[in-house]
Amino acid sequence: MKQISEKTNKALSAVPELLCPCGGEQALRAALFGGADAVYLGGRAFNARMNAANFDNAALERSVKLCHSRGVRVYVTLNTLVTDRMIPQALEFVAFLYNAGVDALIVADCGLSLLIRKLFPDFELHASTQFSVHSLDGVKWLAERGFTMAVVARELSRRSLEKICRESPIQIEVFVHGALCASHSGQCLMSSFLGGRSGNRGECAQPCRMSYNGSHPLSLKDLCLAGHVEELLSMGVSSLKIEGRMKSPSYVYNVARVWRTLLDERRSAGEKEIASLARVFSRGGFTDGYFSGKLKDMTGVRSEEDKRASGEVASSFADVSPRRDPVIFVRERLPVPEKPTLPERPEQKKSVSARFSSPDRVAGEDFFDLVYLPLFRFEKGICDGVVLPSVVTDSEVAAVRSRLESAAANGAKHVLVGNPGHIALADGLGLTLHGDFRLNVVNSFASDYSSVFSDVIVSPELNLAQIRDLRVKKSVIVYGRIPLMLLERRLGTGSLKDSKGAVFPVAAEGQRDLVLNSVPIYMADRLSQLKDAGIINRHFFFTDESRAQAQSVVEAYRGSLPAPDPIRRIR
Repeated sequence: MKQISEKTNKALSAVPELLCPCGGEQALRAALFGGADAVYLGGRAFNARMNAANFDNAALERSVKLCHSRGVRVYVTLNTLVTDRMIPQALEFVAFLYNAGVDALIVADCGLSLLIRKLFPDFELHASTQFSVHSLDGVKWLAERGFTMAVVARELSRRSLEKICRESPIQIEVFVHGALCASHSGQCLMSSFLGGRSGNRGECAQPCRMSYNGSHPLSLKDLCLAGHVEELLSMGVSSLKIEGRMKSPSYVYNVARVWRTLLDERRSAGEKEIASLARVFSRGGFTDGYFSGKLKDMTGVRSEEDKRASGEVASSFADVSPRRDPVIFVRERLPVPEKPTLPERPEQKKSVSARFSSPDRVAGEDFFDLVYLPLFRFEKGICDGVVLPSVVTDSEVAAVRSRLESAAANGAKHVLVGNPGHIALADGLGLTLHGDFRLNVVNSFASDYSSVFSDVIVSPELNLAQIRDLRVKKSVIVYGRIPLMLLERRLGTGSLKDSKGAVFPVAAEGQRDLVLNSVPIYMADRLSQLKDAGIINRHFFFTDESRAQAQSVVEAYRGSLPAPDPIRRIR
């Protein structure tokens, strides 16, 4: 008979909470009847599904009371990026939620989370998947900042999840059902750059569902891990999350009901149950590709047959929820906090930095104060800085650390870090740390980043006025094709062409792909505007340019030459 470890046995005996989406009050009731242990929902602002019906303040108060009467917890999403001018409004909303008895907040902004921790120290914080946490070091970083739950990246494999759950100091939440983004969460700028609708602010226009190269290479099938319930139970996952705040109440109820049955019976779904879930909603079936490591055949579109099947699913709700004791919630009422004091503007020295995709393209050495190359392309004497990979899972940590040690021993003095979980990789190597744009810094309250990094490349989504507001040691990308998507899987093509004829280069980053913008940011003829906005630290991002092209860009900035066409400007 196979022996079961004490820890595995304990994990199997504890059923994780079933966390269900609620885009409105009807969906909330559907989730309750379907057997949710907890629900997550958004207000009328600061949530990543602004196109859902969502909840006004009165509806939020009603919903909290209803859920607590049935023993169900309520989590509210504040999972968007918040600029300096929006911070007071966000904190006013947090105070309302605190006084309304909301159980926890799902937060994505580093600066906002630090303010909440300071002003509402007993308000439970969960880190949104928008934080892009994909390693144990990332989870530990969140734990040190007061988070009690981490929603880890949907791209993690079974092996990665097992390690994180086994060693995490806080609870782990995993998406188990619903729509998948093509890009790593928190790392997609495509909707923002193409149509002005920021996915990081809850307005995603879903460009990944559009046609490219005559097909749909970015449109993924929906996730379904119902066939892996027993594995998830054995890992010790704390919360199983169903995606779907834009979906119908019928979807919420029917998906929740199946998952409730599987959890209560501590078993994985069979073919009949998977087929039942597919009828509720699918895009040509489901995928478990990231979890299982099978990254082929993950794409799918919603067919007419899929739509017909969904239309035949019953929309009536029978209450199958387990009996629970009501939540007795006592919390001292707190006043709305005063407008937070902005930090002092840090002193900054003028600097010009650049990153190049390969050593043979490095140009303008006498123009740049600091030159970076990707870590695995570092060459002694070519540059003095390295860029860490955008994603470093636990299985990749040893190789990255070894290569970073080698680079430091061979002259590297600086490292560009794009994820808080990667800070520990550079520990003890004597390197100066700089924050990359992937940290999504959009406000002045991300003091943790300011204290760790010599400077931070702020979010490319900010306009000149918002950049001027920032009181951090800031750098700004003033030239380059910005990566719009960070893909866990390879596309097998060098470019994507949309229906309007725009071509988006696809570049490899290790085993992953980057989808680059079709046009570069270019501000060589607007240097006075940069200066007026307080931008003295300028960063150049060279990707697919030849050495000659890179040199011509440098010469343009030296002489403020007219802009080529087409380009993108910082607004």
